[in-house]
Amino acid sequence: MGFFSKVKKLWGGGDTVEQAPVQNGEAAPQPIESTPAPEVEAPQAKATEAPATVPACPPVEAQPKAALETLSDEWKAELEASLRGSRARISEWLGLLLKGLGAADEALWTRLRFLFTTLGAPQAEAEAFINEFKSWLAAMNLCKVEDFRSELRYRLILSLDLEQEEEERTNVFQKLTKGLSKTRERLSAGLGALFGRPGELDDTFWEELEELFIMADVGSEATRKLIGNLRARARSMGVTQSARFREVLGRELDELFPLPKKSKVAAPPEVVMMIGVNGVGKTTTIAKLAYRARLQGRKVLIAAGDTFRAAAIGQLEIWAGRVGAGIFAKSEGSDPAAVAFEAVDLAMKEGYDLVLLDTAGRLHTKVNLMEELRKIKRVLEKKHPGAPHKSVLVIDATTGQNALSQTKLFHEAIGVDEIVLTKLDGTAKGGVMVGVAITHKLPISFVGLGEKMEDLRPFVGEDFAKALLGE
Repeated sequence: MGFFSKVKKLWGGGDTVEQAPVQNGEAAPQPIESTPAPEVEAPQAKATEAPATVPACPPVEAQPKAALETLSDEWKAELEASLRGSRARISEWLGLLLKGLGAADEALWTRLRFLFTTLGAPQAEAEAFINEFKSWLAAMNLCKVEDFRSELRYRLILSLDLEQEEEERTNVFQKLTKGLSKTRERLSAGLGALFGRPGELDDTFWEELEELFIMADVGSEATRKLIGNLRARARSMGVTQSARFREVLGRELDELFPLPKKSKVAAPPEVVMMIGVNGVGKTTTIAKLAYRARLQGRKVLIAAGDTFRAAAIGQLEIWAGRVGAGIFAKSEGSDPAAVAFEAVDLAMKEGYDLVLLDTAGRLHTKVNLMEELRKIKRVLEKKHPGAPHKSVLVIDATTGQNALSQTKLFHEAIGVDEIVLTKLDGTAKGGVMVGVAITHKLPISFVGLGEKMEDLRPFVGEDFAKALLGE
């Protein structure tokens, strides 16, 4: 669901797409503070500040008046024509929106209003989008087009629900291909030799294939299962020659990854429990998920449930301020279950529709980590029936076999609904994705393809298979 509750999609037939109403037509929620005392009343949200003013930019080279008037007519006509095309072209739209502009000024806001009006977006929500982008520019002290182009593109993609459109799928696929380059290099020489040689799928072929998978950090147990599946698929497809095996492997990888299930939330808020060991990127993943949700129109509360790590609370407070989410925190050493309980209580009272709950990855006490997490789940269920609606495990792709071990440990102890795989960019251990999917049959919902907010993207199994095999 995009940011706008109703958008008239001119591309693809001109139908009006009705979506569930969003709850935040107002400015970003401010951070929420709490005291460590257990019996105090729920903290109140701070007053919402007025939208910030975009910093003044250095003067840009002026254009002749006649040229500006012609340009003014050109962008509008060209943008309207592009919007009426057969499919969404976000890069083309962005280029026309920014055509001739050097900085964020009134001309940009006029053009964005024209875009949203043409798409049939509610005026109040269009103004909310513009005001939030202005606030972001002010906070980041940016004004030049080249400095904010990428951010504006990402906001438009999520707000207009364009992430699964052809152009953006291609863009993400290119990032995924780049991220898997080292894993592909590790596999490609061996696979190329196997696929390129004449002969049948004999025992030597299967032994060499098994060795390649283990070298790519698929894992020994997962590799055995994968080899068994591939043998059965080859028989069912009638493939007996190594030269045709690429087709068998591609088909198996296409169908290997289960799709994430949609959360069943009887009443807001949706509560997502984030789990994983320290160092896997859990804090930044929470921030990126909160940012995505905010850009899609959701009111987000981050709950700082990792009370055993000194820097965890402070980091989340900083991130919440950056991404425009609320924050609920207590003092270091507080009972994590109490943090979870009070955070959900606040979210229900204040009208949040998503709670992202951070949890510890390691405890400095004699309390067992898994028992602590089970206690949090029990408390959440008592406070808000159905919660947590999802338990999301964050694992680090660069750790290879350790990531597989962590998945097994958390899944057996408390149950995992989805996986977020971080640091995929540049690692040679991308085969861990195959190991997780085939061993635990868990869906991978997002993958981290870089440091930026926009680099946490939905995982698509078909695209992974193509990127891994170099197709």
